[in-house]
Amino acid sequence: MALPDDDAAQREEQLKSALWYSLGQYIDDECLRQNWNVTPQFIGALTEMVFAQIATTAKDLETFAAHAGRTTINTSDVLLLARRNDGLESVLKTFVDEHRAANGTSGGGAGAPRARAAAPSTRGKSVRGRGRGRGRGKS
Repeated sequence: MALPDDDAAQREEQLKSALWYSLGQYIDDECLRQNWNVTPQFIGALTEMVFAQIATTAKDLETFAAHAGRTTINTSDVLLLARRNDGLESVLKTFVDEHRAANGTSGGGAGAPRARAAAPSTRGKSVRGRGRGRGRGKS
């Protein structure tokens, strides 16, 4: 009987093999167009790098969703991940907006932030019964 770690390792190898194949096909096509040559070692190194980036991205997306109290990753998590790459963020926002317009959705959905009613300002006033900061101390 296979152990769960063996199953995970086998699944990872299957995914890497599929990624290697896909990258290899794409690189071969580009090499023919550009008249380039690449080694199998290059494709292998690129595969490892892309696989590591995918793993990091997946973990970040899971963390963003968990931080928002969700178990499902949604577009807001992806946009948050792309926040430091202006070009990518712009392309993703355009895609999301076009997709929402085509589907007739307002962009709400399960994970979209909801508008909150504005609370009256308590700035500069003592508000009893409301915790201020972390400690509730003396009021």
